[in-house]
Amino acid sequence: MYDAIVVGGGIVGASVAYHLARNDAETLLIDRHDPGRATDAGAGIISPATSSRTASSVWFEFALDAAAYYPTLNDRLTDEQDGDTGYSNCELLSVAVDDDEVAAFDDATERIENRQEKYGEPKPGTTTERSSDEAQAKFPALAPTKRCRAYSDAARVDARTFTAALLRAGERHGLTVVERDVTRITHEDGTVTGVETADGGSDDAENVVVAGGAWSRRFEESLGVSIPVEPQRGQIIHLDLHETDTENWPIVGAFRGHYMVPWSDNRVVVGATREVDSGFEPRTTAGGVHEVLSEALRVAPGLEDAEIADIRIGLRPRSADQLPVLGSIPTVEGVHLATGHGATGLQLGPYSGKLVADAIFGEPMELEQFSVKRFR
Repeated sequence: MYDAIVVGGGIVGASVAYHLARNDAETLLIDRHDPGRATDAGAGIISPATSSRTASSVWFEFALDAAAYYPTLNDRLTDEQDGDTGYSNCELLSVAVDDDEVAAFDDATERIENRQEKYGEPKPGTTTERSSDEAQAKFPALAPTKRCRAYSDAARVDARTFTAALLRAGERHGLTVVERDVTRITHEDGTVTGVETADGGSDDAENVVVAGGAWSRRFEESLGVSIPVEPQRGQIIHLDLHETDTENWPIVGAFRGHYMVPWSDNRVVVGATREVDSGFEPRTTAGGVHEVLSEALRVAPGLEDAEIADIRIGLRPRSADQLPVLGSIPTVEGVHLATGHGATGLQLGPYSGKLVADAIFGEPMELEQFSVKRFR
């Protein structure tokens, strides 16, 4: 019998499994690697202060802790496995390039500064106003800016690489990873007993963690609990700038909700759509591609000659109130949830995984505000 089975191998499930295994729990991670998994498509911006979610104090305070945990976790993974983690610190430029964005940009800046004053340094990071010339010197493809603020303490993470590092490190601690399809979470007399899989197999466990992303609610009927998580499609485009060295370019947060994330391989990732009611259809659409490219070229016309190298589609697990769904369920003892992060899964996911693992070990954690019970 396993101490714990984790269902789902995206960045959240991988984090839960890693933290369990690292603390000597005999852990099995089962993943069916669905096409459209959000982890495989996300841009990986770590910057709570510039998120569109800052109006939510609950989300913002949690995101600050999640961002602060990344360097600690990254250092551990660097020591505990041999591959790259895909995590690095960088600057972020928040920009307004059109006159009609200026008033709202200034309001957002004031809100961020008020939050910085409230929470203090270094959590939310430091900001500096930049001129248009300074902004274009840092990101040469950028249009002339009406407003620009630089955030020094942002980071970026390649989610596929970071997730793989979590799993490699977990395996060094004894984690078992298999690719199968969990069809049922079994329980008896109100207590979990394990899982059954599509190949007719079964595994016993004292705890089961549902970290199935947008697919998490497939177990809600058998568990007798509502898990209000729906897929939200995001389309994201990878642009190849060929000989242009983009390694030291900053992230750009465009004021209408889109972004550009440069990487060291002459690549800039631009996105993304946020399509509610998309269903489980991880496909490219003409409207989505048009939206992403139109906004990218409005803000950074210098990207016009870049090659479209890849288009990735992610189905984000968006909860009914856009906050994570974490912790135990009230109907079956030993079943835990780690889902519902929406478009901020890469920012919050590794820390969420740690907290869920900690709760399984019996450590007191303030997860009540993220409990599935809030939807009753």
